[in-house]
Amino acid sequence: MSASTTPSEPAESRQQPPAAPAEAPPKPTWDPGEPSRPYPWLRPTIRIRLTLLYGGMFLIAGMVLLTLIYLLAAEALHEGSKLPFRILNANAQLTSDSCPGLTGTLPSEQFMQRLGECTDAQRAVALDNLLQRSLMALVGLAVAAFAFGYVMAGRVLSPLGRITRTARQVASSDLHKRIELEGPDDELKELSDTFDEMLDRLDRAFTAQQRFVANASHELRTPLAINRTLLEVQLSDPEASPELQQLGKTLLATNERSEQLVEGLLLLARSENEIVDRKPVDLAEVAGHAVEQVRAEAESKGVELRGVRQPVYVQGNGVLLERVALNLVQNAVRYNQQEDGWVSVTTEALPGHAMLLVENTGPAVPAYELDNLFEPFRRLRSDRTGSDKGVGLGLSIVRSVARAHGGTVTAQPREEGGLALRVVLPV
Repeated sequence: MSASTTPSEPAESRQQPPAAPAEAPPKPTWDPGEPSRPYPWLRPTIRIRLTLLYGGMFLIAGMVLLTLIYLLAAEALHEGSKLPFRILNANAQLTSDSCPGLTGTLPSEQFMQRLGECTDAQRAVALDNLLQRSLMALVGLAVAAFAFGYVMAGRVLSPLGRITRTARQVASSDLHKRIELEGPDDELKELSDTFDEMLDRLDRAFTAQQRFVANASHELRTPLAINRTLLEVQLSDPEASPELQQLGKTLLATNERSEQLVEGLLLLARSENEIVDRKPVDLAEVAGHAVEQVRAEAESKGVELRGVRQPVYVQGNGVLLERVALNLVQNAVRYNQQEDGWVSVTTEALPGHAMLLVENTGPAVPAYELDNLFEPFRRLRSDRTGSDKGVGLGLSIVRSVARAHGGTVTAQPREEGGLALRVVLPV
């Protein structure tokens, strides 16, 4: 028989085996590693420099102290080698300035006894003087050593101060700042170069983020604007049926909500960084503009707007600060009680700070839910947005803008119901 497949064989046996799935591309495994140095044992590391510095300081201090002690001891021996008496005449008449007992004419035994006592007394005085002078020299040398060590430690650690200052400037959103540390190729130079490389990557990442926000702003707004125009044109048609009119209004409200969501997300993305270009802004004026924008909505809901706004100036971005006040006042009006509700908007100057306080009446707010209110798309007793009062980004934008200005925002429940939100900004 032939080995070829006969017609009686099942069709499954004549099918080709399934192709193997395509393998995923290999992940990059490149590791830059540490740069190799021709003579790593000759590298002037911080450990070697500190060892040589402080070892040399101890050696010099020991040599100076030894020299001082030698000179003091030589002086003491010189003073102690002098005879404690003088012979006045040939009759062995004695006199002494330091030993009163060696005066006049003395028998030999009494003379030797008094001479020994006088020598012991002079030795004790010489040792006391040597000890006092040595202690004074040690104290002076210690002061000089501490002063010299303080100066040298400052010189050794000065690159760390430069790195710290650069890090603080970078924390202020100045990502173009670099350390560019010059000096020996030690651990601090390596740390500085690594920090500069990290700043380069962060700068590229933030630049890409800003470019993405700008592109997304255009790409997301354009179709929504086109949809709104088409819906408004369709709604303006007098021959449109009531069902079509109702559908157009529903779609227009949905489109408006999407526009608000996009605007909120873009504003939230732009306000995450600290404000660099600051100008004087009157917080009372900003709050007044926000109150006027919400006045019509507040009157329609029967909410009274009140508060005293004292002029107080801060350094910041006026548009973003007005958005902060507008979001707070809008939330205070929308989340209010049905009757006899009010919203108080006040500004106050504090020592070194300015405060915007927005209070309102409304439902009681549990203290444990306050932190959730500042999270995106979070509301009271609701994890996701689900009402027509907004898109759930108002307080998130407030917190981001306040942080970008170096300030804080806090919420506190009122005993009668409602909230008291404080925005504190540095002046």
